[in-house]
Amino acid sequence: MKERTTPTPEQVKSYLRDRRNWGRWGDKGAAGAINLITPQKRLDALKLARSGRAVSLSKPLPVKPSPQNPRPVQHYMKKTELSGGVGAAMDYVGIFPHGHAVTHIDALCHVWDGDGMWDGREPAKEITYDGARYGSVDAWSEGIITRGVLLDVPKHRGEPYVTVDSPVHGWELEDIAKEQGVSVGPGDAAVVFSGSNAYIADHPDAWSEGSVNPGLHGSCLPFIRDNDVSVLGWDMLDASTSPSEVSMPMHGVLRSYGVAILDNAQLEPLAEACASEGTYEFLLVITPLVLVGGTGSPVNPIAMF
Repeated sequence: MKERTTPTPEQVKSYLRDRRNWGRWGDKGAAGAINLITPQKRLDALKLARSGRAVSLSKPLPVKPSPQNPRPVQHYMKKTELSGGVGAAMDYVGIFPHGHAVTHIDALCHVWDGDGMWDGREPAKEITYDGARYGSVDAWSEGIITRGVLLDVPKHRGEPYVTVDSPVHGWELEDIAKEQGVSVGPGDAAVVFSGSNAYIADHPDAWSEGSVNPGLHGSCLPFIRDNDVSVLGWDMLDASTSPSEVSMPMHGVLRSYGVAILDNAQLEPLAEACASEGTYEFLLVITPLVLVGGTGSPVNPIAMF
């Protein structure tokens, strides 16, 4: 049985420092762990779609401000009247994808630390006002098509949501996978459901500036690295830490492991579908916008059963 003691901040730092995937994929490194999704992996994932049921993992684009959404999506309409009663309606949409409201995917260039960004690149050279030169979201322009595995924390705990005092730990993810009869392997998308919508209903100021929030503890890092996960999906983010600890340790999978993050996913419908379908594995399709040099992209991920 693996250690079930909460790791020290130095141990969490070591998970990110000592087990980097830097250089692992050579000249294909800009795509990071998405390289683990081979053509055969995609074909195997397609076989998981049997009933034809499709479930969106996206929240509606949030156009109204809230504590979680200080930068609302801008959506303007233009209506044009042409001759003969013919008309047309058109949209303008402006999106700030990062934050705690828009369902989006984080590119590998999104974060860095004092040792550099993904693959050991220097952010001063790679991040420009014209876009990122390495690890940007367009490295995934062919889409991300793989096997998804949902890890349902509220169901496992018998509680509606994860709390600040009880973050998700790595050994718990292992227990949930075993309990659900699934395994997580190379190239898979590990999707962790923590109950964020129910939490926000009871804590309206959650994920606002200065708030202390629940989520995944840095002890989850070995689970992601040991299983060669390609995508980490979630509805809660990193659990808040004290100043002496590692800030946003789970976002470190971007810079250290090359693992994409699917942020702010809408996972209640997926949890319901998994329970009714009797399986916690599914075909997952994520298609980022082809935004050259982009640090991320809004997405509408689709799970199929």
